[in-house]
Amino acid sequence: MPTQKFEGGGWLHPSRLPLGGGWRGVCTASPSEQIVPTDDQVRECCNLGYAVDCPHLPAQRAWDAVRFAVARDCEERIVLWYVCEARHHPAEYGMLEYETGPSRWTLSHRDGRIQKMAECYLQCYMEKTRAAAVASTS
Repeated sequence: MPTQKFEGGGWLHPSRLPLGGGWRGVCTASPSEQIVPTDDQVRECCNLGYAVDCPHLPAQRAWDAVRFAVARDCEERIVLWYVCEARHHPAEYGMLEYETGPSRWTLSHRDGRIQKMAECYLQCYMEKTRAAAVASTS
């Protein structure tokens, strides 16, 4: 579960990561214990999906990775597509919607973990696009 951005994680192209950048956080693989992954685990497993080398990866899991993409970005709302993958195939997919004016989700994911990842992805996306917009007007 991402909790804070991980700047300087050493990724060649951090914007290509599934959440649009690197994140530190808490592992949700085991509901009975609080696991804080090391920076190496975060860098090599948690931020990539398909973390087959992760020592905390549960044998039974609904998804192996989650991907997000912006479907539409207009002044008042941003629409995201998400895909939850299992064994390199779509297991679930859908749409999420965020209103920029009131800064609220009008269509969110029922699983809090996926929703939190969507919020992190959106944060990275907005930081990147809003910075580019400011730079182009300067």
